[in-house]
Amino acid sequence: MRDGLLLVDKAAGCTSHDVVRQARRLLGQKKIGHCGTLDPGATGLLVLTLGKATRLTRFLISAPKVYVGTIRFGVTTDTYDGSGTVLGEQSTEGLTGDRIAEEMAAVVGTFEQAAPAYSAKKVGGVKYYELARRGEEVPESRKEITVFDFSPTGPLEDDSIPFRLACSSGTYVRSLAFDLGEVLGCGAHLASLERLQVGPFHLADAARIDALGEDPQPDDLPASSWIPFDDIPLPFSQVDTDAQQERRIIHGQTVLIRSLDADEGDWVKLVNRSKQLIAVGSVSERIGESGVGVIQPRIVFKN
Repeated sequence: MRDGLLLVDKAAGCTSHDVVRQARRLLGQKKIGHCGTLDPGATGLLVLTLGKATRLTRFLISAPKVYVGTIRFGVTTDTYDGSGTVLGEQSTEGLTGDRIAEEMAAVVGTFEQAAPAYSAKKVGGVKYYELARRGEEVPESRKEITVFDFSPTGPLEDDSIPFRLACSSGTYVRSLAFDLGEVLGCGAHLASLERLQVGPFHLADAARIDALGEDPQPDDLPASSWIPFDDIPLPFSQVDTDAQQERRIIHGQTVLIRSLDADEGDWVKLVNRSKQLIAVGSVSERIGESGVGVIQPRIVFKN
C-alpha cells in the first residue's frame, strides 16, 4: 500500500488533515494527500491519494459529490452551520415541507456561488475564516457551480428537514442552506452533513481509521477501501500502448495513436500491455478525419 487511493470514512470533530496524519502513521509514509476537504463537523467519504497517486489529485478532486444532511430553519449562524455563533432566530410559522422542496428544486442548475466568510479559501495566503475571526473584511469570491439534485428525503420535523444533494466540486453546502433560509424568510443553517460519494467512489467501501484500535495495522483495513495505482479510474479515455510507444512515452516523447477516442486538448490515460498506468497525456493534434491523433505525455510514471 504505497501508491493508490485509500477511501476513508471521516468522523466528526476532526479535520481532513487530521485524517491524513492518521493515515501517515498507520501506513508509515509521508506522501499522502486528499481529494476535497470536509469541514470538521462533517462526516463521510474522504479520498486519500498515496505515493504516485498524489500526482493524480488534480483530476480526482474535480469529481462531482453526493451528500446527505439536515437543515435547521429559524436559526442563522455566522458560519452557516451548527459550529458557529447564533446571529438570530426567526419564526418558522407557516413553513411546510412542500414549500421547502419547491425552493430546493429551484436551486438545481448552474450558477455562481459566493464563498462564505468562514471558509478555508485564501486571499494573500490568509484563510477567509482567519480574517473573519479577526473582524476584518472578507473579500467576495464567486465560483460557478452546478447543483444536479437538491431535495428533501423526509418530512419537516422540529424545524429540521433531511436532504440529499448532488453537486459539482467546490460547492459550499453551508451556503446553500443559508441561502435557502433567506429565500424562505426564516433563516437556516446546516445542522449535519455526510458525504456519500466522490465521483465513482462510495462511502460504503471506506475504512474508519479512528476505529482500528490502539495499534492499527494496514491489514486491518477492509479490502474495498484500497484502490491500487493501476486500477484508479480517471475521468477521461484510456489509451493502450505497445512496447515501442511505451518507450517513447517514458522519455516524454509524443506518440501517434490510431482510432483515438478523444479530441484535441483532451486528457488521456496511457497504459502499457500489462495494463499498468505509465502516464497521463493530452491530445496535441488530431490528423484529419482518420481518427489518428498525436499524444504528448504530461505526467509520466516510471514503474
